Amino acid sequence: MLDYNEIMIKYGGIDTLTENRRARFDYEILETLEAGIELKGFEVKSAKAAQMQLAGSHALIRGSELWLLNSHIPPYQPKNAPADYDPARSRRLLLRGEEIKRLTGSLKEKKLSLIPLRVYVKKNLVKVELGLGRLRKKSDKREMIKKRSAEREMRRAQQ
Repeated sequence: MLDYNEIMIKYGGIDTLTENRRARFDYEILETLEAGIELKGFEVKSAKAAQMQLAGSHALIRGSELWLLNSHIPPYQPKNAPADYDPARSRRLLLRGEEIKRLTGSLKEKKLSLIPLRVYVKKNLVKVELGLGRLRKKSDKREMIKKRSAEREMRRAQQ
């Protein structure tokens, strides 16, 4: 298991701990925003050790709070974790009230989704980058794949 300093060296000083690569393929990201995440102590250690997984997770507004659903954070030391700990529990995201109200309006009116794109450390706090995006159609995904493969072929031909 890597510690925080080894991860910072591995990623070249970039403070990204985990990334949801599939989100940028499945969704057309229109806007990004930064939110804090409410974690327990052993979850912070686990997230800083890059053990957090965002695949299949999304954010949801319940009442006047923003929640992160389906993200998986295993305990840092499983034997020291509480017996009733759920690694896939819902975690509260920390945003200002006016930002949540603005998001509520855009989510309802424009039929958009809130998707976590990456988790990173900023000033020793764990932050989540959320993307406000629209689901891509299957044909759009196919076009992206064709463009990517054409660019790859062009790069190979130039070498």
